[in-house]
Amino acid sequence: MTTCGVRIAGTGSAVPDRRLTNDDLAQMVDTSDEWIRKRTGISERRVVDRESGEGQFTLACTAMQRALDDAQMRADELDLIINATVSAEMTCPSNACRIGAHIGAGTAGAFDLVAACCGYVYAINLADSLIRSGRHRAVGIIGCDAMSTLLDYDDRSVSILFGDAAGAAVLVADDDPDRGCLHQVMEADGNGWESLYIPRKEADVAEGAVGEHIKLGCLRMDGKGVYRFAVGKFQKVIEEALQHTGLAVDDIAQFICHQSNVRIIESAKEKIGLPDEKVYINIDRYGNSSAGSVGLCFDELRRAGKVVEGDRVIFVAFGGGMTWSSSVWKV
Repeated sequence: MTTCGVRIAGTGSAVPDRRLTNDDLAQMVDTSDEWIRKRTGISERRVVDRESGEGQFTLACTAMQRALDDAQMRADELDLIINATVSAEMTCPSNACRIGAHIGAGTAGAFDLVAACCGYVYAINLADSLIRSGRHRAVGIIGCDAMSTLLDYDDRSVSILFGDAAGAAVLVADDDPDRGCLHQVMEADGNGWESLYIPRKEADVAEGAVGEHIKLGCLRMDGKGVYRFAVGKFQKVIEEALQHTGLAVDDIAQFICHQSNVRIIESAKEKIGLPDEKVYINIDRYGNSSAGSVGLCFDELRRAGKVVEGDRVIFVAFGGGMTWSSSVWKV
């Protein structure tokens, strides 16, 4: 085991140009701008233009290239690419392999990681561990989902929530062993899989599923169940991260949280006592972009100067699986 640290050398993000507003959705399903804002905090979300070839692959490529540009590195300097997503166009080959070829990463290892909304945090945790082991020196990670490709827009329970986005980062070995991930958690409970899943065939549909029509290949969600799970896990993983590291809320520059629902985030803030300025929220503009949300938030925070070298941040996410993850970093 080496004694190196890990430095986040660069970040990048990407969102489609096309905006889908609440008023747009009100033309497609029984809802309204007021109804959506009140329950989710979302005003609009970005969606890919599938007819022009946009999708998970294109968003991920753009975000990864922007992270490399930010790090002032070439793609062929990467040892490994991890693409976290549930919406890759194909399972074979992995989109990570195609991304590597597109950006010119040579023979860098590459694989897709499926952890739903936890994808970015799982990926950054894994990359830190691989670098600290001495097996890799530079890892590119991407959290990206084109959720609009997996939605039944006649289903109000999911169509109002999700959007498309990508966040990427380049991680490299650093001489300072105290730099990088200070604490991490990656956990799951598969007993709750029926709360959030994408059935591909009739046999995949959860027993007792309700609804007049179940569209295969589209996301299904038990909204109340996910809400209860998320509120509890959000608070627990943040409190455990602070306790394990001995850090206080005042020691953390930003709590970078998965953008699932503004009510879930506000509940955690209130229960833990997190100040508004330390909990970034962009769900109003992008909706829930699954694996893309945490990386998108992180990139926007860095570019706005709200996270700088030496700061401590906490990444928090939860998602289908059910999965949950946290990561405390000295950046």
